[in-house]
Formats: sequence, structure tokens, C-alpha cells
Amino acid sequence: MIFKSKANKALDRMEDPRETLDYSYQRQLEMLQKVRRGVADVATSRKRLELQINQLEQQHNKLTEQGRKALQVGREDLARAALERRAGLDSQLNDLRAQYEQLQGEEEKLTLASQRLQAKVDAFRTRKETIKATYTAAEAQTKINEAFSGISEEMGDVGLAIQRAEEKTETMKARAGAIDELLASGALEDFSGPKDDIQAELDRMGATSGVDLELERMKAELGQGSAPKQLNQGTTPAAQQQDAPQQAQQQTPQQAQYPQQPGGGQ
Repeated sequence: MIFKSKANKALDRMEDPRETLDYSYQRQLEMLQKVRRGVADVATSRKRLELQINQLEQQHNKLTEQGRKALQVGREDLARAALERRAGLDSQLNDLRAQYEQLQGEEEKLTLASQRLQAKVDAFRTRKETIKATYTAAEAQTKINEAFSGISEEMGDVGLAIQRAEEKTETMKARAGAIDELLASGALEDFSGPKDDIQAELDRMGATSGVDLELERMKAELGQGSAPKQLNQGTTPAAQQQDAPQQAQQQTPQQAQYPQQPGGGQ
């Protein structure tokens, strides 16, 4: 039972209704061909009997004429012999005519059956082509719907491939970004160009000073330290003269009364 059930399921999955319809139509054509061949055989046999009947009728007429001529010349014995032979032909003719009528009836029946079968085959062919066209259209529509919905095997494989490609792309982008950060921080060395220790040290110092400056600024904002010092290396003498009165105004009265001595005392 298990083997039969699995075999039936496999056959059902492999079965194509269009092939089944074509096979059924082919079998019907073969049956129609056999019926037509039977009609031809019966017609041939009937024609053969018809020829035999014609030959016997000719012999029958000939014997009748010979018996009449024998009587005319006074040969009664010859006339009797001719009539006896003609009587034997009469029995043969009766049998052949009965067979001929039987074959003629069979031929008519087979011809009528052939015509009916031909009409059924034509109707089946029309219906077969209609069913095949409907099945083909439904199959195509099903495949299109499965493709649009993503449940077909082909589209499922395509979707999986796209997903894997996107995941690998994101992984490579993350790896490239991590390597760039490691190269910028100096954790990894770039072997594609000449090694410059001084430049690397200057880059690290620049990064450290930037971090210290930002830390001082954050402390000043929170009130935990002094404001970050500004670099006046690029200030012009004119700017320094403009800033001098402001610095003088910011001095306390005591500093203004007791100017600072060169030795550091007041």
C-alpha cells in the first residue's frame, strides 16, 4: 500500500493533462482506423462474392442455352445433363446471394459506426484543443502569480541570491570602514606607500592636541576648568597694540598703582 500510494503520488505529479488528452485522441484515431479497415475488408469480401455470383449466373445462363439447343437437335440426354449442372449452380448461387446480403448488411453497419465514431473523434479533438489551451493559459497565469508573489522555486532562488549578495556587500562595507579607521588611528600600517615615522608621530600629536583642546572646552562649559588657550602665534603687531588698551583696562587699581619691576617685584 505504501509503495502504491507513493507511486500514485509520483505519477500524479508527473502527469500532464495535455499529454493524456493527446494519447486518448491518438487511441481514438487508431480505433477509427480499425473500423475503417474493417469496412474496407467487408466491402472487399462483398465485391468478391458479387464477382462469383456474376460468374455463376453467366454459367447458369450458358447451361440453360445449351440445354435448349440440345433439345432442338433431339439430344434429350445432353439437355438433361445441362439442366442437372444448372441445378447445382442454383444451390451455389443461393448460398452466395445469402452471404452477399449478410456482408452488405455488415458493411452498412460498419459504415454507420465509422461515421458516428468519426463525429465523436472530431468533437473530442475540438474539446481536447480547448482544454489544452485553457490548461496552458492557467499554467502560465499560475507561474506569473507565483513569480509575483515570490513563492515559485525560481524566484525563491533569485530572492535568496539577492539577499546573500546584499549581506556580503554590507559585510565588505563594514570591513572596509573598520580597516580605514584602524589605518587612521595607526593601529595598522599602510604598506602601500613609503613608511614615514615622523609624519605618523605628527599625525598622532595633532589628534592628541585636538582631543585635549576639546576636553578643555567641555570643562570650561561645565565650569570645571579654564577656557582653552588661544594660540596667538599668528597675531600681527597691530592686533597686539589694539589688545593692549583692553588688557590695561582689565588690570586692577593696585596693579596700576604699583607697576611691576623688572626683577619681578612691585
